[in-house]
Amino acid sequence: MYANILKPRVAFCTLALAGLLAGCSHGETAQETPPAFVRHGQRIEVPADSPLRQRLKIASVERRQTPHELEFPATVEADPAHMANVLPALAGRVVELHVDLGQQVQRGQLLAVIDSGDLAQAYADADKARDALNLAGKTLERARGVQQAGGTATKDLEAAQSGYVQAQAESRRAQTRLAALGGSAAAKGGARPMQVRAPIAGTITALSVAPGMYVNDATTPMMTIANIDRLWITAQVPEDALGQVARGQAATASVPAWPSRVFRGAVASVGAVLDPASRRDPVRIAIDNADHALKPGMYARAGIAVAQPAQVFVPESALLMNNDSTTVFVEVAPWMFERRAVELSYDESAGARVLKGLEAGDRVVVAGGVLLND
Repeated sequence: MYANILKPRVAFCTLALAGLLAGCSHGETAQETPPAFVRHGQRIEVPADSPLRQRLKIASVERRQTPHELEFPATVEADPAHMANVLPALAGRVVELHVDLGQQVQRGQLLAVIDSGDLAQAYADADKARDALNLAGKTLERARGVQQAGGTATKDLEAAQSGYVQAQAESRRAQTRLAALGGSAAAKGGARPMQVRAPIAGTITALSVAPGMYVNDATTPMMTIANIDRLWITAQVPEDALGQVARGQAATASVPAWPSRVFRGAVASVGAVLDPASRRDPVRIAIDNADHALKPGMYARAGIAVAQPAQVFVPESALLMNNDSTTVFVEVAPWMFERRAVELSYDESAGARVLKGLEAGDRVVVAGGVLLND
């Protein structure tokens, strides 16, 4: 990687160095031009009067603990915990549809109205149970009054009490069934259609009904509502990287639709089962999406911050290619340098991680080192 970066630098700075030393072949001028550097075996000294002292920049390297971000292909998905399939409670004909695909809805908002014979039967059952309860209550009151007057046997009162308890139970059953079907005990009149309301707040992401359509399958969704204020970025993590990923790690995501924007979140879950074909595990990252910039189904790149041990960091401008090795110039004494090979780990935005070759506090040439690279 560094070879491609440094070749043009080396060529340019070699010409620059040649310019600094150009006076060496022109009589008295050559004698007046100070040497750019002097070699002492494996070490290079930059004399006090060398013009290189104005061109070289030296800095100490430091050891720090910084996580490394691993990148994986990913997709944007809605959180299943914030999605709802709206199912018809009963078969019937859609007489009104109050929403469109992509529309925002609030919890409890009316979505559709269905004319259902089964719901009409449930209303009739509730009405009959209510009337039976009223009659049983009146019968019980009469039985109590007659007994207090001494004209009714105890068994007649007990029968009235039993009838009232049974009427109460039947009324509760009918009302509970009516509520489960979307009916209302307060609804009056003959035409009492089924009202379908939103179970959660969100966006209509799928719609499969239209006015006049007959719905007869209670397992087929009429529409889907998804709350996309918070989404999942599902990263496909290969098997050999799973040991470095854990719940709670900081993560980022980027999508082609917003190339300059970084979405930040954290790992919410690590899949329990690998895909047997790809040998990858779905790792889900929770991302806040209040402005709905992310859409379910988008492709993304996910970055997961993996903890690393403390390591020495060196600026990439200090790295030089020497044959097949990567080297830096280390200051071993004031303005005295030696070339040292380094073994690198990951490249980061703030420099390269050094595994071997440097220690914290070492002073290295971080700019102009190619002028010493002969």
